[in-house]
Amino acid sequence: MIGEEAMINYTNFQIVGEKAGPKCKPFFTAKVFSKLIHNDPYGRISIMQFFNYVMRKVWLHQTRIGLSLYDVAGQGYLRESDLENYILELIPTLPQLDGLEKSFYSFYVCTAVRKFFFFLDPLRTGKIKIQDILACSFLDDLLELRDEELSKESQESNWFSAPSALRVYGQYLNLDKDHNGMLSKEELSRYGTGTLTSVFLDRVFQECLTYDGEMDYKTYLDFVLALENRKEPAALQYIFKLLDIENKGNLNVFSLNYFFRAIQEQMKIHGQDPVSFQDVKVYMY
Repeated sequence: MIGEEAMINYTNFQIVGEKAGPKCKPFFTAKVFSKLIHNDPYGRISIMQFFNYVMRKVWLHQTRIGLSLYDVAGQGYLRESDLENYILELIPTLPQLDGLEKSFYSFYVCTAVRKFFFFLDPLRTGKIKIQDILACSFLDDLLELRDEELSKESQESNWFSAPSALRVYGQYLNLDKDHNGMLSKEELSRYGTGTLTSVFLDRVFQECLTYDGEMDYKTYLDFVLALENRKEPAALQYIFKLLDIENKGNLNVFSLNYFFRAIQEQMKIHGQDPVSFQDVKVYMY
């Protein structure tokens, strides 16, 4: 023992491996043991860390099999409809979603699936590798909802929780003043603190998929995911595309000044001292 932590050396690790039987043999290897060594002076590993490693591996295998059942084409990918079916059938197994009305299921599924596709399908091919789904942390967040005693803070920060999905959908309904199920540019302008500039909103409606000049819930979800996760590559790609007016793959002084002028106008309206574009330009370049 080291404090509360039970440790085991390689010799005893091999003995346990022999006793555990053939089914456990793949886990009792030198490779696995060396993966789990963390600066122990006697070259031992934590038994609990090894247990967690095995649990994680088994969970990944089970989930891989579970997801493969929805891979209709058998190519190792899931299309949007495949992932929608997977999540829809998962809802009854997640206690944290017990309170969801059945009438909200379709909106919940849409909200959940959108996160996978926004971040894991940057080229918008309409399908995601099962391998990529397993490698990212989104499934962990989703399956965290199995915990009946999940804290309020954890629920609020988890995109897949009921409060989070209801918050996003509630915002959408509040913005939709004419109740036609779509958002116009004017309606979207009230998003957040209502300080998005009209030139930025123009670009959103030029670049994003719209229907008769209005935005549906899926397109709105992409917009929210981009603005709420601005440091993520997929979000940066989304925003860069909006700023790249000339579609050249780079941002020149003209493009930046075009957006910055509108921000300066907003600052004046809100009684703030406008920042000089020259200062920002010099700093940026």
